[in-house]
Amino acid sequence: MVLARVRESIRGFADAAMFELAERGHASLFEQLVGCILSIRTRDEVTLPVALRLLSQARTPEAMRQLGPERIGVLIRPVTFSEQKAGTLHALATRTVEEFGGELPCDAQVLQTFKGVGPKCAHLALGIACGQARISVDIHVHRVTNRWGYVRAGTPEQTLAALEAVLPREHWVELNRLLVPFGKHVCTGTQPRCSTCPVLSMCQQVGVRHPR
Repeated sequence: MVLARVRESIRGFADAAMFELAERGHASLFEQLVGCILSIRTRDEVTLPVALRLLSQARTPEAMRQLGPERIGVLIRPVTFSEQKAGTLHALATRTVEEFGGELPCDAQVLQTFKGVGPKCAHLALGIACGQARISVDIHVHRVTNRWGYVRAGTPEQTLAALEAVLPREHWVELNRLLVPFGKHVCTGTQPRCSTCPVLSMCQQVGVRHPR
């Protein structure tokens, strides 16, 4: 019931960046990892157009490897830490070509051996590109589920483990898709819109001090 109400409340808001990227035809595991690395500490409004620009030039590991870190850096300049991410993306592409023949395996442990790929990006990419039941916990998922009182965890990693224990698997992938826009527009970090929130009656408002 809660997720159904959340689903209805976010109609009209932009989709979470990685899901929108997939909708636009960039649903391979490599492309999803590229998009997620770009999204780190960067707003979706910046991430999506930058990812689309980069992938229009190189959507395969071999093409990305041939671009080189300097050209990648120019293409992704609007994102935070663009120079560092350019090196990370080039290394991702190079290793994918050299160690995996240009095709990344749908394996969370393998993906997390790549620099810049943690549980959030690995799980999100595997959920979208490989159809695996995975929960991706970013700041929005962490904040909202703890604010609801659905889980009680101090870090995103702890929230991931807590959610895996209680959330039905059929909602694992969709949770990120729903709670990113919900956390951006309704259950915001400061002054959440509690007065008009569709799930207020089921929310414990943990840590909320100045609701709107």
